[in-house]
Parts: sequence; C-alpha cells; structure tokens
Amino acid sequence: MRTVDGRVAGRRGQATRQKLLDCLSEMLSSSPYRDVKVIDVARKAGTSPATFYQYFPDVEGAVLQIAEQMAAEGAELTELVVGRSWVGKAGWQTAQELVDGFLDFWRRNDAILRVVDLGAAEGDKRFYKLRMKILNSVNNSLSDTVAELQSKGRVDKDVNPAAVAGSIVAMLAAVASHQKGFQTWGVKPAELKPNLALLVYLGVTGKKPTK
Repeated sequence: MRTVDGRVAGRRGQATRQKLLDCLSEMLSSSPYRDVKVIDVARKAGTSPATFYQYFPDVEGAVLQIAEQMAAEGAELTELVVGRSWVGKAGWQTAQELVDGFLDFWRRNDAILRVVDLGAAEGDKRFYKLRMKILNSVNNSLSDTVAELQSKGRVDKDVNPAAVAGSIVAMLAAVASHQKGFQTWGVKPAELKPNLALLVYLGVTGKKPTK
C-alpha cells in the first residue's frame, strides 16, 4: 500500500490509514457526506490533516477506498444464488435467504451505500461502477438461474432472463435502501422479508412458492 506521493507505507502507516478510514465511516453514519471535512476526520483519528493527505487526496478519495472495500465484500452475495435450488420448499428457502442476506448487507453498509448511490445518481462513473459491481454479484447469477430454469421448461420461453434478474435486483436495492421507510407505512421488518421473498420467488419461477 502506497502513500499519495508513491512511497510504500509501513505497518504503522497502514494502521494510521485504516484508522482514518474507520473514523470516516463512523462519521458518515451520523453526518451528511457533504458536511464531513478533512480536519474533522483527522481530529477524530487523533492525527493531523497533513497526515490525512499523505494517504488520500481528499475526503472523496477516502470514501472511494471504503466503497471499494465494501464492493469487494459484496461478492459474498453471489453465494446466495449460485448453486441454489429454486424448486419446491428448497426454492422458497433460497428466496428467503437471498432477501435476508441482501437486506442485511445493505443495513451493515447503509452509510457508505448512501454516498455511493448519491455519487452514481450525480453521474460519477467511479461510484456508478462500484454500485454496479455490488448489484452484479446477484444480477449475473440470478440471470443464469432464470436461463437454466427456462432451458428445463420450468420458466416460460418468452421470459427474458436478464430483464427479470435486473428487475428483481433493482427492486431488492430499492427496498433495501428504504427499510426504515417501511416502518412509517406500518410494515415491521419481520413482515417485510417474507413478502419481499414472495415477490422474488414469483419473479424467478413464475409460480407461487411451496412453503
């Protein structure tokens, strides 16, 4: 791992860099992204702005580092789809575990995902690519799943696997980012998951689940 000027950071430097990222992550969970300043991050980490600038060009550069780490961790979402059965009771369990895992990932990374969504919405290609990397961890596998079910005659031949998978993933992302909002509609978290899983199962298989 190198500093901004190209020097290799030692163990102590790497620890300082990670502490700055950890403090920034914590601040993003309680403050609007635009309000977070370098001097505040440095102060919280017990160091100076000059030290911050050794490792990051600005706050946005540090945020991108956090986002890239999160996107790499998002690869775990692939395991919720690959090799899973979508038939019978096993299929219903797959749908539930996909929803549970997706919502949990979003909840754990809520603060940084809000910044990624903001950057992507504003047309920043760096944030857009990171957002797509996370969504593709489910989208590509789900598209392959629908195509496989289609080849076995379990899904209508007129269905477009990529369109179905993309629609489901977009729905999951929208619901995941709106989890707190559902409570204002009188929907409890325990009620949201099975109903969302029902929509996912119907979307993938075109059938009602066997519970």
